[in-house]
Amino acid sequence: MKVMLKSDVSKIGKKGEILEVKEGYARNFLFPNGLAIEATGGTMKQFEEEKKAQDRKKAKEKEEAEVLAAKIKGTTVTLRHKAGEEGRLFGSITSAEIAEGLKKQGFNIDKKKIVLDEPIRLVGEYTVKIKLHHDVAGELPVNVLKL
Repeated sequence: MKVMLKSDVSKIGKKGEILEVKEGYARNFLFPNGLAIEATGGTMKQFEEEKKAQDRKKAKEKEEAEVLAAKIKGTTVTLRHKAGEEGRLFGSITSAEIAEGLKKQGFNIDKKKIVLDEPIRLVGEYTVKIKLHHDVAGELPVNVLKL
């Protein structure tokens, strides 16, 4: 029986593949668990349309992320924090503080998307990576000043 996989199935295949499987396996496991559909003309056409719609949506999201990354690169976030005499901060700058600084400038970015390789503990200028999309990452200049 020919089936088309709706999702990845270990040891069988990946989403969208058309496979020849035994009828019992398809009727008793794949179909009831929603992992595959029977590969007929109508179902294959419907699946292709859904795939095209998803591809368009992903392309639009990626384009929006690239535009946002370009806008963010031209922005600098300045944070004031208590620091000692040598410029060492009392505590550290967190991604939440950077997200709050971006929010004040009109960018609504989740703190989970801000990637800090190591905590910011000194006064100075830093470049912080922001993961906007799985293919698009922006860089944000962050200026930390002594309060």
